[in-house]
Amino acid sequence: MTMADAPAHESQDPVQRAAALVSMFCPSAEKFGRWAAVDPAAVPEVPRRLLDHRSHMTVKMEGEHGCPLSLRVVAEQTSPTDGRYSREILLTRPDGRIVQYGIVRIDLAAVDVSTAEAIRSRSCPLGRILVDAGLLCDVQHVELLRVNPGPHLSELFGGTAETFGRVAKIDVGGRPAIELLEIVAPESTG
Repeated sequence: MTMADAPAHESQDPVQRAAALVSMFCPSAEKFGRWAAVDPAAVPEVPRRLLDHRSHMTVKMEGEHGCPLSLRVVAEQTSPTDGRYSREILLTRPDGRIVQYGIVRIDLAAVDVSTAEAIRSRSCPLGRILVDAGLLCDVQHVELLRVNPGPHLSELFGGTAETFGRVAKIDVGGRPAIELLEIVAPESTG
């Protein structure tokens, strides 16, 4: 499929990719916040280290914080048109501190039944589930974003400080399966 044939939600522009994911859970971009594509060289060291890679964010964040992270699902939905499962999440430390916000949109048909059930169970971060299932995942099309939280994101983070995030896509077993927006909590940006 060429870009001319791609649906709008498959745009390669990082701002449009983020907007398509945000629109599933927030009524307006302004309520969510403002974001812009940013070159990795313009991102401070800590958030760049947390975001500018082709690994699962769960693995990277757990390594950074030195502890397993818990999943809190804020909202979820299944698309009536293509059956993809989406959720808005927070990852938290054992002390309850939020370290990451995210939106994931996944084609559950790209994973085996037990992995799909584990994802829908809402009990564990997606990255850990995929790693534990031994699935060959290729994180690609990683683009960094500067994020200024609006009311929606500020309420979840408990503040309005500027932070950084990324959009990415993941192929599972060579098949496009997952779209992600991942935003580091401002307190985690060093």
